[in-house]
Amino acid sequence: MALERSDVEKIAHLACIKLNESDLPHITSALNSILGLVDEMQAVDTDGIEPLAHPLEASQRLRADVVTESNHREAYQSIAPAVENGLYLVPKVID
Repeated sequence: MALERSDVEKIAHLACIKLNESDLPHITSALNSILGLVDEMQAVDTDGIEPLAHPLEASQRLRADVVTESNHREAYQSIAPAVENGLYLVPKVID
Protein backbone atom coordinates (compact mmCIF):
# COMPACT_ATOMS: atom_id res chain seq x y z
CA MET A 1 0.00 0.00 0.00
CA ALA A 2 1.67 3.18 -1.15
CA LEU A 3 0.64 6.60 0.06
CA GLU A 4 0.24 9.48 -2.36
CA ARG A 5 0.93 13.12 -1.59
CA SER A 6 -2.81 13.77 -1.18
CA ASP A 7 -3.03 10.94 1.39
CA VAL A 8 -0.26 12.50 3.46
CA GLU A 9 -1.95 15.89 3.26
CA LYS A 10 -5.23 14.35 4.50
CA ILE A 11 -3.45 12.55 7.34
CA ALA A 12 -1.67 15.75 8.35
CA HIS A 13 -4.98 17.63 8.30
CA LEU A 14 -6.67 14.98 10.48
CA ALA A 15 -3.74 15.03 12.91
CA CYS A 16 -3.76 18.86 12.95
CA ILE A 17 -0.13 18.93 11.78
CA LYS A 18 1.02 21.72 9.50
CA LEU A 19 3.48 20.49 6.88
CA ASN A 20 5.65 22.61 4.63
CA GLU A 21 5.29 22.01 0.91
CA SER A 22 9.01 21.26 0.70
CA ASP A 23 8.71 18.52 3.38
CA LEU A 24 5.83 16.61 1.74
CA PRO A 25 7.92 14.51 -0.68
CA HIS A 26 10.33 13.45 2.09
CA ILE A 27 7.50 12.65 4.53
CA THR A 28 5.59 10.71 1.87
CA SER A 29 8.71 8.68 1.10
CA ALA A 30 9.41 8.02 4.78
CA LEU A 31 5.84 6.88 5.46
CA ASN A 32 5.95 4.60 2.42
CA SER A 33 9.19 3.08 3.73
CA ILE A 34 7.57 2.44 7.10
CA LEU A 35 4.52 0.84 5.48
CA GLY A 36 6.84 -1.30 3.33
CA LEU A 37 8.61 -2.53 6.45
CA VAL A 38 5.26 -3.36 8.05
CA ASP A 39 4.30 -5.35 4.95
CA GLU A 40 7.59 -7.28 5.15
CA MET A 41 7.01 -8.05 8.83
CA GLN A 42 3.46 -9.24 8.15
CA ALA A 43 4.75 -11.60 5.45
CA VAL A 44 6.89 -13.52 7.97
CA ASP A 45 5.43 -16.91 8.93
CA THR A 46 4.95 -16.86 12.71
CA ASP A 47 2.83 -20.00 13.08
CA GLY A 48 3.87 -22.01 16.13
CA ILE A 49 5.97 -19.21 17.62
CA GLU A 50 5.06 -18.23 21.17
CA PRO A 51 5.00 -14.49 21.89
CA LEU A 52 7.64 -13.17 24.27
CA ALA A 53 7.02 -10.95 27.25
CA HIS A 54 10.58 -9.64 26.87
CA PRO A 55 13.08 -10.30 24.06
CA LEU A 56 15.80 -11.30 26.54
CA GLU A 57 13.54 -13.68 28.50
CA ALA A 58 14.52 -11.74 31.63
CA SER A 59 12.54 -12.26 34.77
CA GLN A 60 11.98 -9.53 37.28
CA ARG A 61 13.44 -9.94 40.71
CA LEU A 62 10.64 -9.75 43.21
CA ARG A 63 10.88 -9.23 46.92
CA ALA A 64 8.97 -11.35 49.37
CA ASP A 65 5.43 -10.11 49.99
CA VAL A 66 5.77 -9.51 53.71
CA VAL A 67 3.92 -6.97 55.86
CA THR A 68 6.55 -4.59 57.25
CA GLU A 69 4.36 -1.95 58.90
CA SER A 70 1.63 -2.13 61.47
CA ASN A 71 -1.94 -0.96 60.87
CA HIS A 72 -2.34 2.73 61.82
CA ARG A 73 -5.85 3.09 60.43
CA GLU A 74 -7.52 4.06 63.70
CA ALA A 75 -4.89 6.70 64.45
CA TYR A 76 -5.14 8.24 60.99
CA GLN A 77 -8.92 8.24 60.94
CA SER A 78 -9.12 9.73 64.41
CA ILE A 79 -7.67 12.99 63.05
CA ALA A 80 -9.63 12.97 59.77
CA PRO A 81 -12.39 15.58 59.39
CA ALA A 82 -15.06 13.03 58.36
CA VAL A 83 -15.06 9.23 58.52
CA GLU A 84 -17.86 6.72 58.18
CA ASN A 85 -17.61 2.92 58.41
CA GLY A 86 -13.82 3.04 58.07
CA LEU A 87 -13.93 5.25 54.95
CA TYR A 88 -12.85 8.86 54.54
CA LEU A 89 -15.68 11.17 53.52
CA VAL A 90 -14.78 13.89 51.05
CA PRO A 91 -16.76 16.66 49.34
CA LYS A 92 -18.45 15.77 46.07
CA VAL A 93 -16.51 17.33 43.18
CA ILE A 94 -18.32 15.88 40.13
CA ASP A 95 -22.07 16.04 39.58
